[in-house]
Amino acid sequence: MAGSPPREKQHGVTKPISLAGPTEADIQRSADLEKFLVNAGLYESHQEALKREEVLNRIRLVVKDWVKHITRLRGYSDQMVENANALIFTFGSYRLGVHGPGADIDTLCVGPSYVTRDDDFFFILHEMLAQMEDVSELQPVPDAHVPVMKFKFQGISIDLLYASISLPVVPEDLDISHVSVLHKVDEPTVRSLNGCRVADQILKLVPNVENFRMTLRCLKFWAKRRGVYSNVTGFLGGVNWAILVARVCQLYPNAVPSMLVSRFFRVYTQWRWPNPVMLCSIEEDELGFSVWDPRKNPRDRTHHMPIITPAYPCMNSSYNVSTSTLRVMMEQFQYGNRVCEEIELNKAQWIALFEPYMFFESYKNYLQVDIIAANDDDLLSWKGWVESRLRQLTLMVLSFAF
Repeated sequence: MAGSPPREKQHGVTKPISLAGPTEADIQRSADLEKFLVNAGLYESHQEALKREEVLNRIRLVVKDWVKHITRLRGYSDQMVENANALIFTFGSYRLGVHGPGADIDTLCVGPSYVTRDDDFFFILHEMLAQMEDVSELQPVPDAHVPVMKFKFQGISIDLLYASISLPVVPEDLDISHVSVLHKVDEPTVRSLNGCRVADQILKLVPNVENFRMTLRCLKFWAKRRGVYSNVTGFLGGVNWAILVARVCQLYPNAVPSMLVSRFFRVYTQWRWPNPVMLCSIEEDELGFSVWDPRKNPRDRTHHMPIITPAYPCMNSSYNVSTSTLRVMMEQFQYGNRVCEEIELNKAQWIALFEPYMFFESYKNYLQVDIIAANDDDLLSWKGWVESRLRQLTLMVLSFAF
C-alpha cells in the first residue's frame, strides 16, 4: 500500500515489546558501562587474542596430521590419505565473542566417518598430545555427558570435543549449521556438534551482534559477582545467559546495552516460569531426535526454568535448575532491577550493580566438602566427579531438611 511505513523485521517468536531507540542519556550510560567493563579487566589484550589464534591454528594442524595418520593406519590409498581432513570449530564464549583474559576455548574437532571417538580420539590423539611439549594438564573425560579432552596448549586452556560425521572426507567448507551434519550420528555426537550450532544460531537470531555481546559480557560478570553463575550447581552457565540476553535483544531490537541490561532485569523479574524462553520456534525433523516438548515428554514437565536451545534438536539447556536455585536467581533479578532503576534516575553508578553477594554473611550454616586424592591427575578426575554430583547432594540435604 502506498505510503505505508516499512515493516520492522520480527526477531524471535513474538513481536518486540518496544522499537524505541536510545536517548542521549542512554548512549552516555552505555559508554559509562563499557568503560566500567574495560576497567574491570573483562577484555583481553590484542597480544592475548593473537596468541589464541596462533594456538587454534596449531591445533588445526595437529588434528589434520592425526586424521591422515589414522587414514594411513587403516590402509586407505595414498589419494585418500592426501584428501583426509579434520576441521576445528569454536563455540561457547570464544565463538560468541564475549570471552575474557584467561578463559577456556571450547573447541570441536569434526572428523570423517571412519575416525572414531573411543579408539582414535581418546587413545591415538591423546597419545600424540601427551608427547607434545606445548601440551600440559591433559585430562580425557570420555564418560562425560559430552565427551571431552581437557588440556592446556602453551598455557591456554582448551576443551576439545570430537564429532565423527557420516562423510568419508570432511570438506574445508563444511557448514555445520545445516541439519544434514546430524545424519546417521549418535547422541553424544549430536551434543558435541550442537555447542557450535547453538552459538551460530544465537548470533544469527539477534538484531545487533555488538549490542548483544556487550550486554552478555556485562550480565555474565554480574551473575558471577552475585553468585548465580554455575550450571553444575543448579544455576545458569554460559549458554543459558547467552539465550536469556539474546531474547531481550529480540524484544528491544533498537536498544543499546545500557537499556538492554535494564530491560533484562525488568523482563525476567516478571517472567512466568516455567514458560520457556525461546529464540525461535521448536522445529521437528525427520531425523527423529528427541526435542523439548512437555506435551509429549513427562520429564520436560518437571523443568523449572526452561531455556531452549535454538538449533535442532532443541533442548532445555537449564534442566539443572531446582526450585531453590530458581528462587535465589529471582531474588537476584529483583536486586538487579532495583539498582538499574536507580541508575536510570541518576541515583546510582554502574559499580552498584556489581556489588559482590556476601555469601558467608547471608547464611547461618554451611556444609564443607573436602576431597583428597593420591596424586594431581587423580585429584583432577575426582574433583570433576564430585563437582558434578554436588547438585544432587544439595537436593538430598534439602529433602531431608523439609
